[in-house]
Amino acid sequence: MALIKIEKQDRIAIVIIDNPPMNTLSTAVIQELGETFANLNSDSDVLAIIITGAGEKAFMAGGDIKGFPEKIGNPNLIPSFLNTHEMLNSIDFSLKPTIAVLNGYTLGGGCELALTCDIRISEEQALIGVPESTLGLFPGGGGTQRLPRLIGEAKAKELMFTGDHITAVEALRIGLVNRVVPKGEGLQVGLQLAKKISKNSPTAVRNIKRAVDEGLELPFHKALEREAELFQELFLTEDVKEGVQAFLEKRRPHFPGK
Repeated sequence: MALIKIEKQDRIAIVIIDNPPMNTLSTAVIQELGETFANLNSDSDVLAIIITGAGEKAFMAGGDIKGFPEKIGNPNLIPSFLNTHEMLNSIDFSLKPTIAVLNGYTLGGGCELALTCDIRISEEQALIGVPESTLGLFPGGGGTQRLPRLIGEAKAKELMFTGDHITAVEALRIGLVNRVVPKGEGLQVGLQLAKKISKNSPTAVRNIKRAVDEGLELPFHKALEREAELFQELFLTEDVKEGVQAFLEKRRPHFPGK
């Protein structure tokens, strides 16, 4: 039985993690997510991607801890860790906007999965955290790198050192999530946001994402140079012709990039 389900609505793909009872990040889920995003990233009919968890308990409540004992004492785990990074990077580096809808426990690997998305919408009941240190581990799915980049070094270290779970409201306060919505409304809000984004030029949205993501890894003056290159690229597209002409003619644009 497939652990990842895909629904499509108005050129938006909804990726649903369905690994009951808590949607844990098992080896099979890692493989299926990798295959799913390889397909969605190359699907020109998809303009935005939403990730959420099946059921009402969890977005994803961490890794498959039952499989950890067989890893203890094994000095050859790096290839499998890098395989997980490859899957997570396929989400992080997707040229399509991605939205995580956190509909319950979002812990450990679940939090790290959410961090790969551009935007995070949390339902009010969600608890979010990286509790790996309580098991003698740390967030090894990119959490030690993505979390500080998102919320700052000091707060990220506090969450990782303590392993505390935080509420959706606290996650909003520290910038870990973009919005908090009532229970059961996360997917609806995510779809509304994805549809709003998808009305704009796909090439502009793609280049915004590239400019921000690539620029954050560069010295500031180099980041501005990269922005100029990506801005120049847009002026050579049909989307900018249509967008400017529609503005001048006071009508809604119909972007060829779609």
